[in-house]
Amino acid sequence: MKRNSYHAPSGFYQVEEVIKNSRFITQIFRVDSAQQAKQLIQKQKDAYPDARHHCSAFIAGHPDDSNQYGFSDDGEPSGTAGKPMLAVLLGSGLGNVLALSIRYFGGVKLGTGGLVKAYAGGVKLALQTLETEMVVPRTFFRLECEYHQFDQIQYWIKQHQVIIEKVDYTDNINMLLALDDLNSDNFKKQLKDFQLELQSLGTR
Repeated sequence: MKRNSYHAPSGFYQVEEVIKNSRFITQIFRVDSAQQAKQLIQKQKDAYPDARHHCSAFIAGHPDDSNQYGFSDDGEPSGTAGKPMLAVLLGSGLGNVLALSIRYFGGVKLGTGGLVKAYAGGVKLALQTLETEMVVPRTFFRLECEYHQFDQIQYWIKQHQVIIEKVDYTDNINMLLALDDLNSDNFKKQLKDFQLELQSLGTR
């Protein structure tokens, strides 16, 4: 079962370390999709073309949604970069997060244990002082009501901090609403007074 809310980075953050002559630049990004994460990884590869490796890990949505996970060793020995970085992200409880580690090789091999420590350690260091914000997943609903019901429904919407995404005025009033798990149950109960039901359109 997914947690209702979680934390995500509030913006971009970067730390640098030099480990046995290798320079590691660890960057943290806020991302809203796996596609966005992959685009950012490619953008940073283009921005740092002379780096030896651009290793990454991301959780591109809710931290409990394994379909949103991704990682890459980008040429490092298998299991020494992307997976350790992802393990740190999973341990943090963050969602909507991309960690990218850019390595300039310094001529001294670190060994598999040293690589794991370096890549995971960079992410840990970045997360220590990373600023985050709360994310409350919202479910989108369609609601149709008659005009004489609208004032009362607007009152309930304000009372439960429901977000009105769109309103269409036709023969009736059609609304696209966004609710979080904290306010949806009480709002639904009140709508029953008007014999109205929300039509779920999914969560994001």
